[in-house]
Amino acid sequence: MFSVEERDLIRQRLLHLAEHDPAVLAAAVTGSHATDDEDRWSDVDLAFAVSDPLDAVMHRWTQQMYRDFAAVHHWDLPSGSVIYRVFLLPHCLEVDLAFSPEADFGPRGPSWRLMFGQSAPSQPVMSSDHDAIAGLAWHHALHGRISIERGRYWQAEHWISAMRTQTIALACQRLGHATSYAKGAHLLPTNITAPLETTLVRSLDEAELRRALSAAVGALATELTRTDAALADRLRPVLIELAAGT
Repeated sequence: MFSVEERDLIRQRLLHLAEHDPAVLAAAVTGSHATDDEDRWSDVDLAFAVSDPLDAVMHRWTQQMYRDFAAVHHWDLPSGSVIYRVFLLPHCLEVDLAFSPEADFGPRGPSWRLMFGQSAPSQPVMSSDHDAIAGLAWHHALHGRISIERGRYWQAEHWISAMRTQTIALACQRLGHATSYAKGAHLLPTNITAPLETTLVRSLDEAELRRALSAAVGALATELTRTDAALADRLRPVLIELAAGT
């Protein structure tokens, strides 16, 4: 694994390159380093405001990441006008570079530290939509049950685990924690997380999948009651039906 010293040196080198790149008008450190929450395992997160077309700048930076930093692989995560290019470097170091048009360059949350240049005013952070999270949860429950009935047991495991993820997101949203990628899961109290342990799929045996699905549906119903009692009442007959026969 990478060392802290190696990670910090790479971040400094990247900022130095950005400051001397005419196409990069501004740069910011994002992620845990920006809020002084960085630990031994944190990755490198940087955001750039660029003047040239994003494609051209990203192509040039990508070549440099492979040439000078021995990148192993990369992929893109678009978010509005911003494109996050995610690189894997040797020794398991992840480097996330966000490329943004100058007009859209600015903080989208508290994890932001401007290093040079100017940024737009802070944009309000939109919390994940409750109906969308709840909708994904019942969608995954439905497809978990259908996958079991079809004998597609690996697919069933996927949907049951995905439903648990949405139940965790609902709990995190209710308590004001981050909802994406289970970033707030470690902050949830034991009375929420302990019942979720029963939703873990222990094997691909059909009986076990039905048991895990029933537990996951129960955990979802409990969380929906806490977050939106009216919605929980409307969904209850459907959830009972999905758990029936499990």
